Order: sequence, then structure tokens, then C-alpha cells
Amino acid sequence: MTESNTDKNTPWLKMCRISMPLPSLNDNTADADRFVKCFKKTACMDHINIPFTIVKKIPALFREYNYQCSAVFSCIKDNCTLIDIFPLHNNKLYAAAADIGSSTVVLRLVDILSGEYPGEVSFINPQYKVGADILSRIHYAAANGVEDLQKMLVHEINSQLRTLCCKHNIEPSEITCFAAAGNTTMTHFFLGLDPYWICREPYIPVLNTPDILSPSDMGLDINPCAPVIVMPGAGSYLGGDVVAGVLASGMNKNSGTSIMVDVGTNAEVVLGNSEWLMACAGAAGPALEGGVAAMGMMAGSGAIDKVAIDISTKEISVHTIGDAPPAGICGSGLIDLAAHLFLSGMIDLRGKFDREVCRGRLSEIDGVENLLIVPGDETESGNNIYLSQTDINALIRSKAAMYTILNTISEMANLDIHDVERFYIAGTFGAYIDPVSAISLGMIPDLSSEKFKSVGNTSLEGVTMALLSSENLETIYKIRDMITYIELNVNQKFMNNFSAAKFIPHTDRALFPSVRES
Repeated sequence: MTESNTDKNTPWLKMCRISMPLPSLNDNTADADRFVKCFKKTACMDHINIPFTIVKKIPALFREYNYQCSAVFSCIKDNCTLIDIFPLHNNKLYAAAADIGSSTVVLRLVDILSGEYPGEVSFINPQYKVGADILSRIHYAAANGVEDLQKMLVHEINSQLRTLCCKHNIEPSEITCFAAAGNTTMTHFFLGLDPYWICREPYIPVLNTPDILSPSDMGLDINPCAPVIVMPGAGSYLGGDVVAGVLASGMNKNSGTSIMVDVGTNAEVVLGNSEWLMACAGAAGPALEGGVAAMGMMAGSGAIDKVAIDISTKEISVHTIGDAPPAGICGSGLIDLAAHLFLSGMIDLRGKFDREVCRGRLSEIDGVENLLIVPGDETESGNNIYLSQTDINALIRSKAAMYTILNTISEMANLDIHDVERFYIAGTFGAYIDPVSAISLGMIPDLSSEKFKSVGNTSLEGVTMALLSSENLETIYKIRDMITYIELNVNQKFMNNFSAAKFIPHTDRALFPSVRES
């Protein structure tokens, strides 16, 4: 979260303590009516909805608690609904936030009363077993697999949430709200909706703004009356994860124009300020997620995230996350490696290996040139780690798409991209990327280093902010309405600019004055 986005903490998930007069022959008011009367007075509310499932258990609970209780309720747009009744001195008010990515899901426990996060866990999206890429899952869903995909995901969320709750001495029934964000397709899978038409022209989702749901709608094992809120999306390839990310970055409150990039299944880009927002998404992500390169892996222990190459000897040294033995390379490491290969002259401006400069590191495997990056006696598996020409070609296409997305959206906004005041890089990708390497490769514009800011998991942060504040929850929907979404699949400017960007750093070297010649 940036300094420009001050979080107003007026919670919409609330708890108040209710003391009711005991019933008697002189006061034989019905239990539910007795509660409503006292609640209105204590909470200064005109009305509260009580779900029938709670009405059923009120008689037993009131007598167990001697008509003294803590009432947990939600107030969204003046619609107040009782969620549950706990003992009078209950001081717990928990919610769960989720970032539902195609590769990784992150769950966070949120203490609404303190604003603290008792615990967090990340895990591989179980839909991975159906297909690592989104298109494979969409095809699976088309063959009557939507329900399977939804159950697969929710079952693992329930399991991980139970473990997380147990670790922090919380009962799952004490989770009184669940809020989630994901890209448009992952949101469909979470909701059990068929995303068939998202990837087919004219690219139409089933919905962009889900209503508030109940746990029974989803199969979530939390408090049965907890509201389930899914962040709204803005288009077929721009989901609630990006909308939540805008909130977390604070760019919607900045007077100066900023740009935010989140690289995952796609590269999603938002450009704008407090008055306007434009957004688009394109397929620049797959080669950077570990799903394309043979040596690719998601960011985690053992993933190569930084590379250095001695200009004179061409010796390659690597750094791994957690300083573990090398197991593969993550997206940021792949960018770092390719940039240094170019700067050292080991690959040319087309991304092709220079045999003479590579000094015997090249070998041909299955008819494809491979460059030895880490010998087997230094790796986790004991096998050599190579970078193939096929891997570089895929990366060149991804970096070209990324730069072209940025260039296209700035052109459509009649803005010189070098004039942006802040360039936010979100997600795990943003946490490890070296902007200098990304510039050297021609993936992002040649901006001064102080303009770049890594903002972490803005999707999860935005969801958490929306849980903690009614103003932030309302702002989420305002951001959605502010965004003008551009469909790049049918954008001719994008196609025209793409070819020019398939060189390192670009066919127009004047666009990258800081990149030195090899």
C-alpha cells in the first residue's frame, strides 16, 4: 500500500454487546423481537435482518447466555444483517481474505477488531492437476467439468483454512466473512460458472460483479451466515484482483498519472489517476510463470531470481530464493538472465545464441541449442540446468507483448509513457524483478529508477483493505466503474507495435538510451 492511500477504518463488519431484560409474565416479548428492540437502541440502527437459520437457534442461545450476548453483523449500503450471536465477552471478530491465482492461492486471517493478520498461508492451486494453463482448464470445464473445478478449489481452501484456524486457535465458524479476488476466469471457477465465452470473440464473461453470496452457495466451511464477497472485475481479462490492486496501490487517489503492472497468467496493466483509469491485459505472462521454460518454476525456495555474468570470462553466477541449491528459474530470474546474456554479447538483438561468445557452453539437445547455466553438481536435482533457444524465443515474445501493451495503452491515452510519475510492479513477479534488467531486455520503458515501486501482492492487500473498511469496500466498486477496459485481442495498434518489440531491447534503440551496447 502506498503512502497516498490512507485507510479509513469505518468497519462494515461489526460487533456490539447486547443486554436484554429477561422475559417474564409482565414482559413476554418474543425472543427475536426482544433482540431487535435492544439491538436498535444499542447499535443506533433503524433495522436489522435476521436470517431464519439464526432465528431457529435464538431461544437456546439466549437462555444459555442469560440474554447477554455479542452480536456480529454486517452493514453494507445501509443493509444491516445479523451474522451470528456469541457469548457476551467474546472479543473475536475474524474474516478471511483470499487471492485466488491460477498458480497459487493465498489465504489470510484478518482480525477485524485490531486490524491485524493472525496468519497467512499460500498453496498451489489444486486445479493445476487439470492443467497448468488457464486454457486447459477452460477446455476441461467445457466438457462438463465446471463443478469439478469449483469443488477442487473450494475443498482445498476449506482444508487450508481449517489448518490455519487450528494453528491460531480459531474455529472455522468464527470466520464471519470471506472476501476473495482473482482474474475473471479464476473468479468464474471459484463461483462454479462456465468461462467458455471469455476466450471466444467477443470475449464475454458470465458476470463481472457477483452479488454477495452465502457459504452454502460456495461450499465454504465457515460461519453459515457469513457474507461471501468476490471483488468485481472490469472486463474479460481484467478481474477483481486488478481492481483490488488499484485500491492497494493508491493510484486511484494520486493526482499524477501512474501505471500499475501485474504479471500472472496475463500481464494486466492499469494507467491513470484520481480522475480516470484505463486498463488492458495481454498474454505476456505465461513465459514468466514457470509454465513455458524447461527450467522454469514458480518463485520459491531454490528458484534462481538473480543472475550475474562476468563480461570478460562469460562466467555465470546465480542467486536463489532462500539461498537453496538451484532447482530452476522464476520469471524475474529469467528476465535477469536474458538481460545479462544480451549485455555480455552471448545472445544478439534477436535473442539468438552467439556460439563464439558462449565459449563451449552450448550443446544441442533434441535439435535445439541449449546453454548450460548451472552444472549438475551444483543443483538440487543433480541435473544440469539449461536455457534453450526455445525458452528465449518464448521470453522474447512475452517481453514484446509486455512492452507493446504498455505502449498501446499510453498511446490510446495520448500520453508519453515516460511522463508517468510512478510505475507500480505488483505480485510475486514485482517482488523479485530488477527493473534495470527488464529495461535492458526492452520489457518495460526506460524510466528513471526512482519511478519504479514494487508493491507486492496488491490483490490480497486490496481485499484485506476492503474487509476492514466500508469506505474501501465502496471504493472497490467506484474503481470498477472508473476503469475503461480496452480489449487488446482486436486492437490493431497492438498488432502493429508487437513486431517492432521482438528485438532486444527494441528496433528503435532511441527508446532505450540507458541500455549499453554489448
